Amino acid sequence: MANGATMCLAVSLSPEAAPSHPPDAAPDFSLLTRFVQEAEAAGLDMVLLGDSAPVAGWPNRQMRFEATTLVAALATVTSRIGLVAAASTVAHQPYNLARRFASLDIISHGRTGWNASMMPDPREAANFSRPEGFSCDDFRLRADEFIGIVQGLWKGWDADALLFDKVGGRFFDPEKMHLLDHRGEYFSVRGPLNVARSPQDTPVLVMSGLSEPAMYIAARTADVVLLDEPSIEPARAGDLKRRALAFGRRPEALKVLMNVTGSAEITAAPDLFADRLEECFRPKACDGFNIAMPFTSALDDFVGLVLPELRRRGLARSGYSAATLRAHLGLAGEDRQ
Repeated sequence: MANGATMCLAVSLSPEAAPSHPPDAAPDFSLLTRFVQEAEAAGLDMVLLGDSAPVAGWPNRQMRFEATTLVAALATVTSRIGLVAAASTVAHQPYNLARRFASLDIISHGRTGWNASMMPDPREAANFSRPEGFSCDDFRLRADEFIGIVQGLWKGWDADALLFDKVGGRFFDPEKMHLLDHRGEYFSVRGPLNVARSPQDTPVLVMSGLSEPAMYIAARTADVVLLDEPSIEPARAGDLKRRALAFGRRPEALKVLMNVTGSAEITAAPDLFADRLEECFRPKACDGFNIAMPFTSALDDFVGLVLPELRRRGLARSGYSAATLRAHLGLAGEDRQ
């Protein structure tokens, strides 16, 4: 993973991190715009935008904007950086979610990703006709089926299937349309989407909140996996790569990013923070990092203090060499089973 390569670098804003001003203040899209544009100017691969459904009694844990709506807006004020939105498999139906991300990918010219968490939240389920929530096994199996449907719908049209031939009266080539016709334990979806194939083949699938059983799902389906605690999880990254290989995938087709925090460390000892990242990256323990920003100004410190040091060490690239998120991450041309 780290053999002469540079790190994949992402930054994230979670529901907890979003309010950098008083909780009762109006939503500030301009603040988020500045954050994402600064990340783009620094050449970072992607920004991950958290989300949560409204939960009574937890007002400070809610993102001020629905994440996919926010991505649509941010796509119009950026041109290169990847934009990854969290979206729950509980709060959405597979067809609508697949259609939304396929549309976002066209709007952004191939820069969109979906962060699918495998961690159930019973408080969220109560807002979507499941007051009893889900058992861990039921949630995992349902999410696995949901993800498979979404990915199948994204591949429902070949890249050149839509003809728009007014003279010949042909909207599409029927040989290049693939009906999903899914009938499973939890969902029934015929397909296809009424959205063309993604500019980057499919939006990037990011998975997080993995239990041990969910590792198999991630190894089979994910493009990017987020893992916690670099100090204790390096072995899990290698294990994921081996599982991906067992599913007939190339190990490099799955990128493993470690979630890291440390705003105080970034400000007080940027060299030590860079050391921390290098020590995890050099022995091939991961492909890069997702750096959680507890407040938007923390990005200034990372970009100004840590990123130049990573570049000096040859660990981070200085700009974009491609146009799509999949290409930024070195996933272009992946032929997933």
